[in-house]
Amino acid sequence: MLRFLALMINLSDGYEPQSNSPLFAVGEVVVHRIYDYRAVVVALDPTCQADEEWYQSNQTQPSKDQAWYHLLVDGAQQVTYSAESNLQRDGSGAPIVHPMLNLFFFGLNEETNQYLRNEVPWNPGEPPDAPPSSPPDFTPPPPA
Repeated sequence: MLRFLALMINLSDGYEPQSNSPLFAVGEVVVHRIYDYRAVVVALDPTCQADEEWYQSNQTQPSKDQAWYHLLVDGAQQVTYSAESNLQRDGSGAPIVHPMLNLFFFGLNEETNQYLRNEVPWNPGEPPDAPPSSPPDFTPPPPA
């Protein structure tokens, strides 16, 4: 019995419960692992908040029980919703180009290459009443 107990203890050595903390922060630039597009995180949900019909139409159907991110897709007018498991950090340092960038971000932390989010609420399907007031024409600097 003592040997069995010792074996059980050894099995738990180094075990760490999986964290439910999101891996990516609002303003962080990511790359989709499957579709290879770059995007900036504009908002996130702790779990999938999409309705079942949308989820079933999703080609990859990753687990709903993980962080899901609302993304402004670089070089497009598209906004997408992606599971954390489909994303990785972007290390290119290249700026994001999206028509809604100035609406939700007011600048860029050049040290971390993370966009700085303003107070305009993210409410998919319901655009805000007015664009942010400062600065009205933020344009990210070109990559170094």
